[in-house]
Amino acid sequence: MTSSCQAELRKLTAEVIRMGGLAEAQVVDAVDAVVRRDVALAQALIVRDLRLDSMQAEVERRALKLIAGHSPGEPDLRRAISALKMAMNLERCGDLARNIAKRSLVLSAAEPLLPLVGAIERMGRLVSARLREALDAYAAGEMELALAVWRRDGEVDEHYESLFRELLAYMAGQPDAVASGAHLLFIAKNLERIGDHATNIAEILHFQITGEEIAGERPKVSLPQAEAFT
Repeated sequence: MTSSCQAELRKLTAEVIRMGGLAEAQVVDAVDAVVRRDVALAQALIVRDLRLDSMQAEVERRALKLIAGHSPGEPDLRRAISALKMAMNLERCGDLARNIAKRSLVLSAAEPLLPLVGAIERMGRLVSARLREALDAYAAGEMELALAVWRRDGEVDEHYESLFRELLAYMAGQPDAVASGAHLLFIAKNLERIGDHATNIAEILHFQITGEEIAGERPKVSLPQAEAFT
């Protein structure tokens, strides 16, 4: 492997790490926009999502140019392919954060559902932590850190199921809160999907390092009622 190819791989990895930092910030800010009813923050987040789109395009350009120009061996080819997959997952996290921000704009004009917003905040903090841990594992190339994220995938599902039931019960007793409650349900689902992307990142790193998929099924919680809604 030439030194120029190694240099390109380092640049590619660095770009993915920068993209991860922005995606993580978007998720944190999206949750804060809901909790604080912060219209300006939500609007700024929506605009910033365009930056993630352009960064994904740049990662794809670099990765494809590297593969075509250097014909890397298997370990370095896995690094380039992993960067492509990482960028796709991070861009999707940004899209989900943008969706949360858009719903927060609607919620900011309605009466606050304080107990339920608190539950959203707790789930958001958990999901943000999982994403950060997965990104830290990628940046450090630490497979055990990635596996720790993968093994805890079910925790996000448990929070989602609990929040889903709590929201349905509240809306059943408070008909005037149905519209806002529905927005919170979709926000919770977006957070659950971000958690799935964090687990995807852990799996991508495992493949990058070992060339193999993680053995066994993801530790999941059955969500029959929630999945029927969303």
